[in-house]
Amino acid sequence: MLSFSKKAKGFFIDVNAEAVLMARTSSPDAPMVVEEMREAPVSDEAAVQRALKELQGKRRSSFIHARCGIYPPHRLVRRVTLDLKRLKETDYFQEICIQQFHVEEDKCTLAVLNAADGTDYDVGKVTTQKEVIFTGGPNDEFLAAQERLLALGVFPERLELGTLVALGAVMNYHGFAQLKAPTLMLEMDADTTQAFVIGAGGLDISRSIPYGFEAMISVVQKELNLKDEESARKLFYSNTFDFTNMGGALTRKLLKELQALVGFYEVQTGQSIGQVLCTQMPPKLAWLGGAIAKELGVESLKLDFAAWLKSREISFASSAEPSGMDARWLAVFGQMTYYDAVPVAKK
Repeated sequence: MLSFSKKAKGFFIDVNAEAVLMARTSSPDAPMVVEEMREAPVSDEAAVQRALKELQGKRRSSFIHARCGIYPPHRLVRRVTLDLKRLKETDYFQEICIQQFHVEEDKCTLAVLNAADGTDYDVGKVTTQKEVIFTGGPNDEFLAAQERLLALGVFPERLELGTLVALGAVMNYHGFAQLKAPTLMLEMDADTTQAFVIGAGGLDISRSIPYGFEAMISVVQKELNLKDEESARKLFYSNTFDFTNMGGALTRKLLKELQALVGFYEVQTGQSIGQVLCTQMPPKLAWLGGAIAKELGVESLKLDFAAWLKSREISFASSAEPSGMDARWLAVFGQMTYYDAVPVAKK
């Protein structure tokens, strides 16, 4: 007589600069139900391990087998226009890596994808497709992320760049929500802002801007006449002061770069940015996304997680309702979905 084991659960974990976001689902692949979600500060290892144990529930094992999203400090997600005449040159891609990205291929794990849909770019195939995405990162940063996950009791069945997962999710959401105008997606951390423009044809622009949260600290100190930058830093990250009215001053340097990017895009395509989405904004700095959108003269994109995921055959248990959930969870849900079919359009 054959016996069947209980259907396996799915575990999805996203480790960003501020937090570890976790979800358990009724099965590893859709159709699935999101049963539990947990969040813990990335700097508090004990809190992360407690949350992981709660996520496992009663059926605990030594390791959680999960799909994991990570954000290596020197991750690479860049759109490139290839010279099709040079595709047969053996050192052409290596030349791009060295001259444009200043990375050495032998020290990095890299992939080349089609910019329109994220599928693998086949160099040996005769093609007229020249818009691609170079993506990856340093081997030592991938290894460090993997070792940390193992130390926490997580075995990464799949290790992905959270940035790339979020981009794929936004592209799919565009089709679902029938967004008419392109979206400016921003991924901010302490020192850098990754900026992407996603349109109907996929990823249109990618750029790394050397301004992050830390660039705003000196402005806070000056505007509020504080004695030192450390006092300004504590106040900025504390969520005890309303910085909304200072949004323009705090983001001036970043906005200058973003306005140049948006202006270039509009001249090249004739399209105007319709909305801004900040995917890695810590909750205490949530006001900052709205300030950036306001200064750019556009709206912040409000994600309808429940409706979008329903179109991907993903639903939520009553204990894991997505209402009020912020855009940081996009990469977690993006790991649950596959985009081999066009989603049902929102009526």
